[in-house]
Amino acid sequence: MSKKPEFRPNDFVVYPAHGVGQIVNIEKQEVAGLELELFVINFVKDKMTLRVPTNKATDVGMRSLSSPDVVEKAMTTLKGKARVKRAMWSRRAQEYEAKINSGDLIAIAEVVRDLHRNDEQREQSYSERQLYEAALDRLTRELAAVNKDLDEDGALKAVDEVLSARPSAAA
Repeated sequence: MSKKPEFRPNDFVVYPAHGVGQIVNIEKQEVAGLELELFVINFVKDKMTLRVPTNKATDVGMRSLSSPDVVEKAMTTLKGKARVKRAMWSRRAQEYEAKINSGDLIAIAEVVRDLHRNDEQREQSYSERQLYEAALDRLTRELAAVNKDLDEDGALKAVDEVLSARPSAAA
C-alpha cells in the first residue's frame, strides 16, 4: 500500500526519469472504469506534461526538491576526483544512465563529476557527451529550482566554477 504524498499544485517535484517539473493541477480521470486522481506535472523545458496517479507517485520515485544540505553535498561531490572504473564503456554507460534516472541528486552529481572534461583532456565520445549533458541538465535544473536566487544559467555557472577549480586529472 502506498501512502499518498503531500504534493500540491505549484509545487516543484523531481520525477526520476524526467527531472524537475511543476505540479500544475490534480485532476480526476476515469480509466478503464476506475476513477483515478492524477498529478498533472509540467516540464516546461521539455514541453511535456505527465500525469501520475497520486497513489503511485512515491512508488515511481517522485519526490520533493532536495533540501539545501543535499544540494551542498552534491556540490561537494563535484569537487571530488573523478572515479572512472576500468569496466567496458557499455557497462559504465548503463551505470551512469541508472544514476541519472534514479533522481538522486548526489548520484547525478557523481556522473557529472566523472564525465566532466577539462579543455586539455581527451575528447569525449558522443555517448559520453550525451550522458554528461543529461546529468548536467538534471543537476542544474534542480539547483535552480532549490535556490531561488539562481536561474538555470546561474546554476550552470556555479557547477562550472566548481568543476573548473578541481585539480586536473591529467596532471
